[in-house]
Amino acid sequence: MSVHEQIGDIVAQLAASSTSRAPAVTDDPLDELFERLRDSDDQSSRAEAEDLIWALWCAHEDEAARNLLNYAIGSLSRNEHQEAERLLDELVLGWPDWSEAWNKRATLYFLCERFVESMQDISRALALEPRHFGAMAGFGQICLQIGDEHSALVAFECALNANPNLDAVRDAAEALRLRLAPKLH
Repeated sequence: MSVHEQIGDIVAQLAASSTSRAPAVTDDPLDELFERLRDSDDQSSRAEAEDLIWALWCAHEDEAARNLLNYAIGSLSRNEHQEAERLLDELVLGWPDWSEAWNKRATLYFLCERFVESMQDISRALALEPRHFGAMAGFGQICLQIGDEHSALVAFECALNANPNLDAVRDAAEALRLRLAPKLH
């Protein structure tokens, strides 16, 4: 699948789930945190909700899975891409229903400029957790890298709908809105 076909598929996936960003799992404990993230007037409460969401996304009941993710994150931080890929491949094979495993491998592929593979993993992460604002923002960054500003704006707006507290994403979206706005002569 080409880069542009993959972009079209993810944009369609985002559009299809934009009205109801319910996760694949029912009775999700994250629901209250997302509500607080979107609706709280208190900035520290919103920041705490975001931190707890990330903590829950990175958590897993299986200690081996948690350890692999931590080792992979360490490898990524040290730019040990081959080792990170080995660990992340093991994660997505062993725990294919863990959205954060797919998101972290998407991040690795992005860093290696393997955009089609990154988008495939983003798509899987979003199928498992449609509110994954990190995956959405990452997709927007890929779109910017390949020059598809319209799709980047869609991704950034979806990320902001899930988490309106992403200042850098908001700034990028605003810059794109200004650049892409029709100009009257």
